[in-house]
Order: sequence, then C-alpha cells, then structure tokens
Amino acid sequence: MMTEISLNILDVAENSTRAGASLVEISVFVDTRENLLTIGIKDDGCGMSEEQLDQVEDPFFTTRTTRKVGLGIPFFKMAALSAGGSFRIDSKIGEGTVVLAKFQLNHIDRMPLGDVSGTIYTLIHFHPETDFRYTYRYDEKEFVLDTCQMKEILGGIPLDTPEVAEYIREYLTENKMDVDGGAII
Repeated sequence: MMTEISLNILDVAENSTRAGASLVEISVFVDTRENLLTIGIKDDGCGMSEEQLDQVEDPFFTTRTTRKVGLGIPFFKMAALSAGGSFRIDSKIGEGTVVLAKFQLNHIDRMPLGDVSGTIYTLIHFHPETDFRYTYRYDEKEFVLDTCQMKEILGGIPLDTPEVAEYIREYLTENKMDVDGGAII
C-alpha cells in the first residue's frame, strides 16, 4: 500500500501519460470548513472501455504487460474509503479519464498528503511532451501551475532544460501550503 496520497497522484498521472494524454489536470483542494480533501486527476488520453472501467478497481487487472497486477487504483480507492471519503473513476474511449478521490480531512486513517510539489515536478521533468495543469486550493488561497503557459512564455525552450527545471522546482517549493498539521506538502 502506498504511504502518501502524493504517490497515488503520481501513479494515476503516470497512467495518464501511458494512455497518451497531451494534458493531465491535477487538482488538490483542501476545504477546512467542510473537513474535506479532494484529489482530482483528469486526462485527455485514450480512455477506457466500459469493460476496462469495470475491471480497473480489481487489483488483478492491468493493461500493462510488465506485471500481472495493477494495484494503484484499488489502493487509492481503499485509502479514500478508509478515511471516510469516496472514490470515483469515469472514462470514455477517445475522450480520457477522470479520477476523483475525497478524504475526510481530519480522519485518523487519512494518509498524509506527502510531497505533492515533488510529484508535480517529477511528472513535468520526466514527461516534457505532456502538459500538466496543477491547481492547489487551500480554502480561499489558490496556486496554479500550467505548463502550457510556461511553454508559451519560454518560446520553445524545453521544460527539462536544467535551468528551467530548477526554476520549476523552486517555484513549486515557494508556493507550498500547509495541510497536515505543520507538515509542509
């Protein structure tokens, strides 16, 4: 089982890149008044058939040929449900996939959010051909990083160029917000 929610985000977003997504939208919303942590991952990849969608929550189903089990989605669902939340996955062939996990923010069994900034940096750095839009909202405060905009501003300089990659890492680090009782996410 994964020990941080950020690792679940990484796993699902990696699935999105393997599905040929050109854009992956990742949202992390913290609502302290509603006691809710909502994680959304949406992509415009190849999508899944109804049959695949029915099987994706089964740990013994995977489309990958490198291993016989696919534990990412089942563990993500279990993590949300065990923390008093909910889990949903929708997908359409040719349109993409949406994963939505909700967690009761103060539930004793909620895993820590973990290093989401590091996860976003890793995705951007290792998948420069994919665009990512990351939105982090903590109550009324919001931070958005959009690689489409960054690429436009940079005028063709690749995001995995060392100087650009370091800027992205610093930008994400400077804009972290606290969610886990003092732990920096």
